[in-house]
Amino acid sequence: ISTKTYTQTLYMQCLSGSNGQPENVTFLGNQEKKPSQKKAVLVVAVILAVLVLGAIIAVLVWRFAAKPEKQTSTVKPQAGVRIFSGRMMLPDIQYDKALENPTSVEFTDMAAPLESIMQKTYCEDPIFCKYFTKSVISAFSEGLVAYHWTQFDIPVENLSDLPMLTEDRIRKHLHGNLRAAGQNSPEGFTISDMSASREILDIFSYDCLFHLVADSTNKTFVSPGFPKYPLKARCQWQIRSPQGTSILVWFTYFNLEDDCSNVFVAVYDSLSPDKSQAITEQCGQRPPTNPLEVVSSGNIMLISLVTDGKVQKPGFKANYTVLKINTCGGVLSAMSGNITSPLYPSFYPPSVDCTWTAPAGKKVRIKFTMFRMKEPNVNPNVCQKDYVRIMGKKYCGEKAMLALSSDANSMEIYFHSDKSYTDKGFKAEYSIFDPGNPCPGKFACSSGICIPNELKCDGWNDCGDMSDEKSCHCEEDQFACTNGLCKPRYWVCDRVNDCGDNSDELECGCSGTEEKCADGSCIPKSAVCDGNKDCADGSDEVSCSSGECTELTFQCKDGKCVNKLNAECDGIKDCADGSDEENCDCGVRPFKHNRIVGGQNADVGEWPWQVSLHFKTQGYTCGASIISKVWLLCAAHCFSHSTEYHTESNWVTYSGLRDQLKIGDPDIKMRKVKTIITHPDYNQMNFDYDIALLELETPLEFTSLIHPICLPATSHLFTAGMACWVTGWGTLREGGQTAQLLQKAEVKVINDTVCNDVTEGLVTSRMMCSGYLAGGVDACQGDSGGPLSCQSEGGKWFQSGIVSWGEGCARRNKPGVYTRVTKLREWIRENTEV
Repeated sequence: ISTKTYTQTLYMQCLSGSNGQPENVTFLGNQEKKPSQKKAVLVVAVILAVLVLGAIIAVLVWRFAAKPEKQTSTVKPQAGVRIFSGRMMLPDIQYDKALENPTSVEFTDMAAPLESIMQKTYCEDPIFCKYFTKSVISAFSEGLVAYHWTQFDIPVENLSDLPMLTEDRIRKHLHGNLRAAGQNSPEGFTISDMSASREILDIFSYDCLFHLVADSTNKTFVSPGFPKYPLKARCQWQIRSPQGTSILVWFTYFNLEDDCSNVFVAVYDSLSPDKSQAITEQCGQRPPTNPLEVVSSGNIMLISLVTDGKVQKPGFKANYTVLKINTCGGVLSAMSGNITSPLYPSFYPPSVDCTWTAPAGKKVRIKFTMFRMKEPNVNPNVCQKDYVRIMGKKYCGEKAMLALSSDANSMEIYFHSDKSYTDKGFKAEYSIFDPGNPCPGKFACSSGICIPNELKCDGWNDCGDMSDEKSCHCEEDQFACTNGLCKPRYWVCDRVNDCGDNSDELECGCSGTEEKCADGSCIPKSAVCDGNKDCADGSDEVSCSSGECTELTFQCKDGKCVNKLNAECDGIKDCADGSDEENCDCGVRPFKHNRIVGGQNADVGEWPWQVSLHFKTQGYTCGASIISKVWLLCAAHCFSHSTEYHTESNWVTYSGLRDQLKIGDPDIKMRKVKTIITHPDYNQMNFDYDIALLELETPLEFTSLIHPICLPATSHLFTAGMACWVTGWGTLREGGQTAQLLQKAEVKVINDTVCNDVTEGLVTSRMMCSGYLAGGVDACQGDSGGPLSCQSEGGKWFQSGIVSWGEGCARRNKPGVYTRVTKLREWIRENTEV
């Protein structure tokens, strides 16, 4: 039946029988209008059947506009509103492109009888009928598929009935209607429920509804008002492409609020916002090096933007085009190579299955360099939705290290994605190997990967499965853990469970009746929180209900002390005057993120407080950190070589920089130096008081790439074993060249006693050690002056140290030495008022 003929002659008869069920609904052609002619092209049971088969989804507690003539897309959410949305299939009806336009006559003629049928069906249930407001057909796609939603409004006085409007009640109701009509029960359909105070676009509010057609060219669309989206916006972009193709959308710019509960972009593999067909939901900011890229499974896609009434951000710019629907998988015929999830690094499409196989008689090892298949509310230990299956085991979630080798002379790698929520996917390296000599010249891990022989029994889990640390004979400078592992002897009694069984922290000087101070000394447990400073550092009186001010208690502006560890900028007002939460617009990385020796390239905007200092025409010379719009924190030794180095006009600073070859980019801000202040007690011989302040001639404007780091209070404690990050453009190895891209490396705060031992007593109280005593990760020459950044439990980043000095670069038992910021915090405040 053609849609044109269908809509020209279409009318509906809704008759009620004695049982209250709709008897029939008939669509008549031009020659079938006489009462004596045969009725029945489609009966109500067919419509009901396809209604149920259309995957009715209980979506959000959303509020729709109920004004038929007024065009508006913003309405206030109200309690007691339920919206159910989904799809229905209309068999034997030819698709007409005019149905893509919701204002067309064809659309109205096709939608009106379907909406009436839905109303009639819902009103067979007393609860549904009591609160039914309307049913709306929102779109059509090829198939023929009709997208719909239904709204129920419950008055405040009847809110006790709200729990009765459930997907289960709808399911039973529709099943009952089908059975009453003499039809078979519908095959599997999905109903799910979510609750949130969000809104959705009324399909008849056209001010923010857009219809896009994708083709082989790259086309663009932007959020309304870009670069400043409107408040309380509810916008949708319906994208279609030719049959047999899929749609690729990639966001070249993405900047929304960080809280996804009220501001977000949602992408659907559908033309209605059904949770069961959601591809992803995103908010916050994304760096250009990690754009959001999504792909549909077929030739339709819906992009939805929801904003709140509080903050206006730039929004997004996006491109879209068509892709051929390609097959995936195959035979791993080469001796080595790479495999990826479909369309990597874009989000893989929904509803995809791929299989890769290795030829019989071959053993294969595979190492995933990227693995992320996460879904909301899905247990990564169960993998019931998207997964990779290898040798009968499923893998999902996010894996930092995943390496496997076949236990037989074959391997099958199977990838599956269901119809909702996709992710970045995976990238893997595979190689076919000789089982008799799997790693020539290297150590073969149980997982199948190969590592250098010198990494075996070094105390580190280089294999990822600990196989390189088993059956080891511990060297003289190593500690033999009870579980058989070997760890550097300097890790013993550093208050960190390095062995895993805590055997390196047993018998460390404090008995069962004693308490250990933060500096490692022991006091009687009865002395804790007794109001007296028994530990030299006062740590026995921290986190007590009352007590005197110590080095580890935060002092408020009113002079009172808070007995709480690291009270500042944790989001909780501990001081009566609120001074512990003042000046806390710092230590935040606006971008969301997916070489120093042992380190890796930093992403764009990942360390927005990092600054590159350039001396005359020599280029990068030292690092620094942003602590305010006009002040930078650096190391004094960067300016001590000669008078020239202490001359402000010889220096320029670059903020927001990642690539040293791109200092001219518009997002990178160059500033001249107005003032250089080095600590008056700086000692060039032992690097004591190695700290300096730079005042800029022109203030910085904070952006996604430029943001200050928090300075810790004098009482802030960075505990031994805490993971921090060192950043800079220093040499990638001892004696090597400086890096072009900003480097980052995770390092470990080292116990002060151990620090003093490994440096042979060369550290002062204004210094701290960080790194790995086994070597391999460190800050090298050229990183000088850069920050050691540590993230607090509250999420804020604090600068614990300034890169100062070290013996060599990433040498064993020679960690990096940093200026301890807490010891010089008051000097910074006196000179900068920061």
